[in-house]
Amino acid sequence: MTFQETKNIIDLTPYPRPARLAEAEKEACCNELLKFLLKEQGLIAAFNAPYERRRDTIRRIMNRRMPLPIPQEILTIQDSLFWTESEERGILTENDLPFGEYGFGVWQGDITRLGVDGIVNAANSALLGCFLAGHNCIDNVIHSFAGMQLRDDCAKLMAFQDKEEECGGAKITRAYNLPSKYVLHTVGPIIAGEPSREDRGALRSCYISCLNLAEEAGLQSIAFCCISTGVFNFPREAAAEIATGAVLNWKMRTRSKMKVLFNTFLPSDTELYTNILKFAQIQ
Repeated sequence: MTFQETKNIIDLTPYPRPARLAEAEKEACCNELLKFLLKEQGLIAAFNAPYERRRDTIRRIMNRRMPLPIPQEILTIQDSLFWTESEERGILTENDLPFGEYGFGVWQGDITRLGVDGIVNAANSALLGCFLAGHNCIDNVIHSFAGMQLRDDCAKLMAFQDKEEECGGAKITRAYNLPSKYVLHTVGPIIAGEPSREDRGALRSCYISCLNLAEEAGLQSIAFCCISTGVFNFPREAAAEIATGAVLNWKMRTRSKMKVLFNTFLPSDTELYTNILKFAQIQ
């Protein structure tokens, strides 16, 4: 699927940011959104639970929800609540992040806080997000915080493609209620035992495909998660070497000015990426 085809299928113009809600308004939005989601399931919205539990119920229902039409008034309520939560988590702009002289950086933390142009989601081949309620994989977290529109956009792209997403490719959508402008979705290899030459090539392709698509879309900065190193079981040290090598070679070949952040979750990954970039004398 070309970038032009993507633009013909889904809207990629900047998504508007609503005003931040007061605490009482958050409570009201949470209740209205939960009522809608429960009513969709044929359930009566009668509840008396703490805010945190109601908010968790919203996420769990969203995780299992198929991409169905959503009334605009519900999207407005959702967006106001979710964007307020993004601001409360704390948004990190490019100026807050440790990009070095050559435009590379390593940052450990929550990728949904990053106000870069694009963040990379380690997706599955269905490309619709994780349907396991409350699961803490990056795919679930990104979809949960972005909002229901993200799954809808992915469904439109997959319907046009009419087949599962291949390993090593990339798709782009708006990020909706995340601080980034866009999400790039890529499917990494699933490993059982030692990664083969084909596995290594597929992982390298994930990074190159995302960079090429980001460049075509005009992104100035991108944050990569550690693709395939979670439940997909790619060895972390090998994955870090492939990731940094792919990005460095791409930057040298294309002469792109795009800033690249390696977003890590574990301290061991942070050490791996930091040491590799120091050895390459670019950090």
